[in-house]
Amino acid sequence: MTDTARTARSGVPERPTLDGLEETWARHWQEEGTYAFDRSKERSDVYAIDTPPPTVSGELHMGHVFSYTHTDMVARFQRMRGRTVFYPMGWDDNGLPTERRVQNVYGVRCDPSLPHDPHWQPPATPVSEDRRKDPTPIDRRNFVALCERLTAADEQVFEALWRRLGLSVDWSLTYTTIGRVARATSQRAFLRNLARGEAYQAEAPTLWDVGFATAVAQAELEDRERPGAYHRLRFTGPGGREVLIDTTRPELLPACVALVCHPDDERYADLVGRSVRSPVFAVEVPVRAHPLADPAKGTGIAMVCTFGDLTDVTWWRELQLDTRVVIGRDGRLLPEPPHGVPAEPYAALAGQTVNGARRTMVQLLADAADLVGEPRAITHPVKFYERGDRPLEIVSTRQWYLRNGGRDAGLREQLLARGGELRWVPEHMKHRYDHWVGGLTGDWLVSRQRFFGVPVPVWYRLDDVGEPDWSHPLTPDEAMLPVDPSSDPAPGFEESQRGLPGGFVGDPDVLDTWATSSLTPQIVGGWETDPDLFSRVFPMDLRPQGQEIIRTWLFSSVVRAHLEHGVLPWRDAVLSGWILDPDRKKMSKSKGNVVTPMALLEQHGSDAVRYWAANGKPGMDLAFDPAQIKVGRRLATKLLNASRFALGLGAADALRAPATAPLDTAMLAELSGVVAAATTAFDSYDHTAALQVTEAFFWRFCDDYIELVKERAYGSGPGAESARAALATALSVQLRLFAPVLPYVAEEVWSWWRYGSVHRATWPTTYEVGRAVEGLADPHLLRLAGDALGQVRRAKSERKLSMKAEVPLAEALGPAPLLEQLTLIADDLRAAGRIAKLDLLPDRTPELVFRLSFD
Repeated sequence: MTDTARTARSGVPERPTLDGLEETWARHWQEEGTYAFDRSKERSDVYAIDTPPPTVSGELHMGHVFSYTHTDMVARFQRMRGRTVFYPMGWDDNGLPTERRVQNVYGVRCDPSLPHDPHWQPPATPVSEDRRKDPTPIDRRNFVALCERLTAADEQVFEALWRRLGLSVDWSLTYTTIGRVARATSQRAFLRNLARGEAYQAEAPTLWDVGFATAVAQAELEDRERPGAYHRLRFTGPGGREVLIDTTRPELLPACVALVCHPDDERYADLVGRSVRSPVFAVEVPVRAHPLADPAKGTGIAMVCTFGDLTDVTWWRELQLDTRVVIGRDGRLLPEPPHGVPAEPYAALAGQTVNGARRTMVQLLADAADLVGEPRAITHPVKFYERGDRPLEIVSTRQWYLRNGGRDAGLREQLLARGGELRWVPEHMKHRYDHWVGGLTGDWLVSRQRFFGVPVPVWYRLDDVGEPDWSHPLTPDEAMLPVDPSSDPAPGFEESQRGLPGGFVGDPDVLDTWATSSLTPQIVGGWETDPDLFSRVFPMDLRPQGQEIIRTWLFSSVVRAHLEHGVLPWRDAVLSGWILDPDRKKMSKSKGNVVTPMALLEQHGSDAVRYWAANGKPGMDLAFDPAQIKVGRRLATKLLNASRFALGLGAADALRAPATAPLDTAMLAELSGVVAAATTAFDSYDHTAALQVTEAFFWRFCDDYIELVKERAYGSGPGAESARAALATALSVQLRLFAPVLPYVAEEVWSWWRYGSVHRATWPTTYEVGRAVEGLADPHLLRLAGDALGQVRRAKSERKLSMKAEVPLAEALGPAPLLEQLTLIADDLRAAGRIAKLDLLPDRTPELVFRLSFD
């Protein structure tokens, strides 16, 4: 909206207030299209933001407010710099968090084997805890419908909060990661990856979350300290030699395929290449050497099981060992022993949970006298899915993978080079990217055994006995996208042929949520569906995001853009810090120490909350501090009242008049420096520094300058005209400097005396401020005047006098050059200090000193 878009100014209210500004201006901005993206602009005039789509599976918290406010300040600044800002909002609503929330709210679980029941209805009221513990199985279509229903309701709540916070999003650009556009985009990218050989399917050891019943990628792992115990087991070597190993997982003994020692460990050198016999099962297993074996750990020789941990997987792959899988996807030991393991001793373990099997195995070892000593209690890191609550297992499954450099040194180097092209804010965050990419041990596992997600868009032919042909997947034409192989027939087949020999079967899996979220620039930018838009916004300018998802969202987005487009998806990446609770601990839902924002927004106002957020720099942690929010409200209130006062002096009618008086030009000269510093800071994504320099000047402007000139401004003649002109320029400039941080109060004051929206006004420049100055301008004069007035105030305060008390005589002592400067502002100082007579006594003191006489 331009300065001529509105027909009338609202005028200065008699009693301005912050209350109600959010409702008034949020509605106005939407009606006027204040933040609408202008797609007619050339790419050079566009600033495109790849906005993080928040996960719609609960409540937004102050961490969200913190980081999204930072992005909004960037958007507002760039818009005022003359760019048309592409600022969409997405909702990340697919994947495990949504499914878990549906299960908890409705007390249901998905059973894809059930036929669709078109008459099933969800419970009308929240279910009991008992119902949650024993959920009702429902078919996949009904379960997905519940997910869509719940996320739609959550998204409305999220949008309402974002609007109240004042995010300058173009709400016509909203998308969801499970929506039709996102599904088609994600499937299109996957099919192209498949066609180029970047996506592939393999039967391989897979990290498996038993609770969620799905595969987990390397990027979703986290270590958690858990209690355990070392058990010392006796293997039997050649000639009856005793070979002892320590293990925390004795239940995996039937999965043992080798013992491994270090190549330089002389204790076991004679065993390498020979075999030992396992206890209880008496299975012959080879002894092999590998550099990952740690001679100082335990007895120095380790049991390799398929699969106990990721090191087992490495040994299994590199030493080309046999496979003996004993743990199924349900977390229980398989009903039948693996090949080569005798059935009789295994029968005691079959069907048990891991913990149950461990207890049984320990007893079997003790009975066989092959458990040496007592178990030794330890605490050790255990792999978990970041959202899970049960330790991960490693099972053998068929999954889809996407090449990411984990097994391709050339691609790894290319992706590391991409990280070097990216502008990192702060710079040290690049190390996390490099560390992650350099430490990858495998390709990106992108398939998930879930239901509410983007379906893997392939089918498989069934042979004459009904077995799938995994090596030749059937793929759709891109024009068919999006597809759901669980309900859409394969190309060239009829639905009646599903599941029959000679027919087809759809891939039952969905894509990892990051496989969709990694394409947010393509989804919202109209890749392949709106080439004109895509050419104007891609590659984008900014990716703002959390530091903890560099390895997932940021890296995966770089992978997809590199493979598909041969470029980075954006130019700059700005990483947020964390919000800390009063005990300096990171706020998180899992710790139960999060603070939700709506009550704070209602109590203190959105500008006050945004002010708190703006005090945290990119990459730096910030403690949640209600006192800081109160400071923000005081600042917003002062901006209202100081503006009302300045406009009451007639500043509105003097906007383009020149300032001529020394104090006025001094104030504007200092303001020019503030504009330069704030602009540089915003250009560097340092909104905190921009706010600090602006706020510091504003309080000096209110406490010193306005007090010094108000008597003159009330009068007439050149001096009064100069004061009003300076006030007008200063108010106009400061409103725009504050606008990215305090959008509501800045817009409110702007509407009193200016046309259009402050958020569509041009960002202030030093040229603009300088143009309002006529004559010399010495910024030090304002500080000198403030120092002098401060001494007068302190003297009155020490005598417990009113600031309006008359001062018959004041003496100013100090260096002659300083007092000569003081003469330029002496009239304003006398008026502000109520000084009847001011005597200047040069060279009596090395610095400025005021002596007041009240007799």
